[in-house]
Amino acid sequence: MRTPGKLRRQWTSQAARRLVAGVSLAAATTHAWAAPITFNTALPVAQGDFVWREQALDMLTDRDPSPANQNIRVTGLVSVLAYGVTGDFTLFGMQPYLDKQAELTEGGQRRSLGSSNFGDLTALGRYTVFQRNGPGRSFRIAPFVGIKLPTGKDDATSAGMRLPMPLQPGSGSWDPLAGVVVTYQTLENEFDVSASYQRRNPANGFKFGDTAELDASWQYRLWPRSLHAGVPGFLYAVLEANLIHDGRNQTGGVDDANSGGTRLFVAPGLQYVTKSWVLEGALQLPVVQNLNGTAVKTRYGVTLGFRLNF
Repeated sequence: MRTPGKLRRQWTSQAARRLVAGVSLAAATTHAWAAPITFNTALPVAQGDFVWREQALDMLTDRDPSPANQNIRVTGLVSVLAYGVTGDFTLFGMQPYLDKQAELTEGGQRRSLGSSNFGDLTALGRYTVFQRNGPGRSFRIAPFVGIKLPTGKDDATSAGMRLPMPLQPGSGSWDPLAGVVVTYQTLENEFDVSASYQRRNPANGFKFGDTAELDASWQYRLWPRSLHAGVPGFLYAVLEANLIHDGRNQTGGVDDANSGGTRLFVAPGLQYVTKSWVLEGALQLPVVQNLNGTAVKTRYGVTLGFRLNF
């Protein structure tokens, strides 16, 4: 099956992968709490409890300086299930379903390509190694390790041609990841900082660049301003920042000069938190996009979702 040469060389993958990798695996105790929207938290899941998180995602990448004038839109749902093995150890599973659609100019004609299917499953474990609790406050440090499994389809075709790897639902590779998250929570505020690294392994003659990420989140209680009995829920303002560095992709062991680079996003959002469920939304906007060659830049990302404890 033929793959377009220009697509193979020029297509960037950071936006599509960021859309899924950025989904928070956050979960809380028996009661729901505010938490980061675009990354993980150190707050625990109570032993024997489950947390289900569902997020709808939309990201547009269309700032292409090359004559191809590429634009890529990725939408989808990401389902996360967390289980509290103990009060300190939590297991996570994350399964995306993504619709990846692209347009570009090739040979003087505008072309459309795309795929819709389940992506790769990610399994992750997080363990709290330090905690200090006090009246109305909690501080926790929790490392996490995991792996992205090649469960998604990686040989999808469009218009009779095999799609380039960044447009495939799955990667075909086993990709380990590790990191640490620190959370400080009070009755009015929560601060979260996370650092992580994911190793990308080759598959199908292609290798995505490794990803290093540093994230921060601040959640501030807007309502009610004072705590009292009978309040049905809490409204939080959320402000997050995501600093991501992607290495260059490789095809046949050769670096793609038009891939990889460093991005900084800010993401204002809102969360409405009740005892057992949470509604949330965030708008992710690029502040810095220092990319290599003609790698395509991201315009925006939107996340809407809910979280349910049971």
